[in-house]
Amino acid sequence: MKLRSKLAIKCAKITSTLIKKLNRGSGVTLPGYVARIIDPKILSTMSNMVREKTIVTMGTNGKTTTNSILYHALAAEGKKVIINRTGANMLNGIISAFVLSTDKKGQLDADYACIEVDEIASVKVLPQLRPDCALLTNISRDQLDRFGEVDITYNTVRGAINSTPTTKLVINCDDILSYSLAADGKNPYITYGINEQIFDDISRSEIRESIFCRSCGKKLEYAFFHYGQLGIYHCPNCGLKRPEPDYTAENILFHDEVYSFDIDGMEIDSTSRTPYNIYNTLSAYAALRAMDAPTEHFKATIESFDYGNNREDIYTINGARVQLHLAKNPIGFQQKISLVLKDPNPKDVIIQINDTYQDGEDVSWLWDVDFQYLADANVKTILTNGTRRHDMGLRLKYEDIPCGSTTDMEKSIVDLTTNGTKNLYVIVNYSGLYRTNHLLRTLEKGSSTTNTEKGGN
Repeated sequence: MKLRSKLAIKCAKITSTLIKKLNRGSGVTLPGYVARIIDPKILSTMSNMVREKTIVTMGTNGKTTTNSILYHALAAEGKKVIINRTGANMLNGIISAFVLSTDKKGQLDADYACIEVDEIASVKVLPQLRPDCALLTNISRDQLDRFGEVDITYNTVRGAINSTPTTKLVINCDDILSYSLAADGKNPYITYGINEQIFDDISRSEIRESIFCRSCGKKLEYAFFHYGQLGIYHCPNCGLKRPEPDYTAENILFHDEVYSFDIDGMEIDSTSRTPYNIYNTLSAYAALRAMDAPTEHFKATIESFDYGNNREDIYTINGARVQLHLAKNPIGFQQKISLVLKDPNPKDVIIQINDTYQDGEDVSWLWDVDFQYLADANVKTILTNGTRRHDMGLRLKYEDIPCGSTTDMEKSIVDLTTNGTKNLYVIVNYSGLYRTNHLLRTLEKGSSTTNTEKGGN
């Protein structure tokens, strides 16, 4: 290793240590920036140290969960794996994941690297990382002020993939955008998809990012939609059609609030409560097979896997069941509304909408979500919270759904878990996720302590 690379690693580690000692954050982004300033080629140097394969995961929805599945599946096979587990998926965060994993001599001890990559950052990351595999979950609308319309994301990802022509793609062929990107390119690829119609009417909604043929421009015909533009499609003009996937999930059942399904002959009883995680699981398995990675313990890994990733968690506070869910774009929010509808019991809902850079400052996407379904969801109380709580309240008003607003999340949670239905859903977008997680854990711990003290009197 060059002296410059060693210096970059050392300075990055010092930076991370200082940040943590000064309690200025988790220290997972700035160290990468420091390393890159000292050695602009540090990521290429680090990636060359991975002994077997590097897998990157991209896509609008599901990449954090999918990347986590890959990590746990490989670790279960005894592999040493690097992961940017904090979700720091821009260039500096990815560099940090590598340099902070080195030993005292600056050497990397890793069989695999599982790296989540932001789609916009992919054009800078992929040429340096040169991954063996790029998994693409889907392409749909996300933060409008960062990503723009979906064609911008499509072209950005296509440019990134074209820069690494030997990278093998793992593509969701149910998504016409993802499949067209692979079919029109020169990279080798395999596909995965779901042949069964498993998403309900609420999940499917009417959000369609692109239902036109990428070859001839004519409108596609669909046998059915999963959600968004994902489904079984064909072009009546030029003959383009959704291919039979190389890997699929079958015999999909929903029982006791979780899904079971078969993949490649494995009967899997998952812990997932949302159908989209079937896609995440299937894509991870397809990527492992594409890389000839071991999958002996894949079934056991999935059956004990926590799909929450701090984005789907359940707490018990003051005797109430409290669910926390992340919803950061139209399709993701539609899935959460479907989950609320599947629960027939009376419930209370808090929706927090912020507009930081992490969330996207443009919240006009709220008008693409079919909130009218909440009118039939047996909801007793809806409160809006966050910097754009009034925008959220206005959106609900247009559906004739009554709601209140709050600036005190903690007080509202305590009130609803004490005096409400004892069944509370808290839905937040990105910047509120970890703070709300911490708040709910604290309230759960305090509630548990109080109940123990009462029981002892």
